[in-house]
Amino acid sequence: MESLNITHGSVSMNETLVQHSQETTFETAIALPMFMFAGGAIGNIIAIIVLSVSRQERKSSAFYTLVCGLAVTDLLGTCLASPLTIANYYMDQTVLTVQHVCEFHSFLLLFFGLTGLSIICAMAAERYMAICCPYTYQRWGVDRRFAQKFLFFIYISNIFFCCLPMMGMSKSELQPSRTWCFIHWGTEELAAEYSVLYGSVSLLLILGTILLNLAVCGALLLMRQRTVQRPVTRASVRDRWRALSSAAETQMMAVLVMTSAVVLACSAPLVVRVFANCFILKNDPIADLAAIRIAAVNPILDPWIYILLRRSLFRKLLKLSRQGSSTRRTSSPTSQRSLFYPVIVRDSHVITQLMCNANIMTQLPATVKFTSYDTESPRQT
Repeated sequence: MESLNITHGSVSMNETLVQHSQETTFETAIALPMFMFAGGAIGNIIAIIVLSVSRQERKSSAFYTLVCGLAVTDLLGTCLASPLTIANYYMDQTVLTVQHVCEFHSFLLLFFGLTGLSIICAMAAERYMAICCPYTYQRWGVDRRFAQKFLFFIYISNIFFCCLPMMGMSKSELQPSRTWCFIHWGTEELAAEYSVLYGSVSLLLILGTILLNLAVCGALLLMRQRTVQRPVTRASVRDRWRALSSAAETQMMAVLVMTSAVVLACSAPLVVRVFANCFILKNDPIADLAAIRIAAVNPILDPWIYILLRRSLFRKLLKLSRQGSSTRRTSSPTSQRSLFYPVIVRDSHVITQLMCNANIMTQLPATVKFTSYDTESPRQT
């Protein structure tokens, strides 16, 4: 009898240890989606608040409208997709076994992933046109209303494209980890065609964003090099142009380079897995899960790159830059008065640079103020 009691006690102890181990595993598994949900929601809410208190001239720009669209898109994607994943963990991974819920979750991942890439690519294209094609930018009337219409087009086209699996072109299925749903990775002709099409569109958006960002960075560097190296009749004009443009150029280049890095790092793994599952025909559920988790980091990083870093760090850099040159400005007030006119009229190259960079000047913080000039000054000189 005593041995039986000892055996029964050991069995109870083993059950307790197993239960404790399961609870620990559950807490560890649920921590990651909850952390990502909190990080994405809080970051994008802060970004939207920061945008809402921006100056009126920033709110009227196309770039501001696209940034708002990106923040709202990331916030909606986080608030719609993450709760389903968290609820699936709490309900013993049974929520996503319902076919309609699985299809909806797959649609959310497809739509918000592709929409985020589309908006980022649109932001890169807007910067490219503003810097490299200013006349086309003005002729097309790229402003807040234009950006709103383009955002509407992005949403409608991506909704239609991501609904194709529910229309029969492909199908959504629960992945082996039972924590997320996505399009079928199989070799069926129709499903494979949609997977390749989705991967190709995503790849084109990634490459387009990178190429546009590199083109803008190259144009800014080229214009800066030409402005510095070209002889100018008065050195004060060149010095003031460098002081005014350096902060804006640094800001633009840093944001664009970081955008390329984030897009490539977060979106490329999932695109690679889409093509790998279609052509290599070797299932790797762990790699698929890692790719979707890396893609989910994108909404967490976007608001900090596009909003907070852009408004805080580079404003301080501009302030330090202006403080460093305050002595020279006070010593020559007349040259400051003629910063843009009439001195620069004598050098057509500087005029070209200023016209091409007119959109950069509108992006400078509110602390930069330009002294108005007297229209009679040319006659007096």
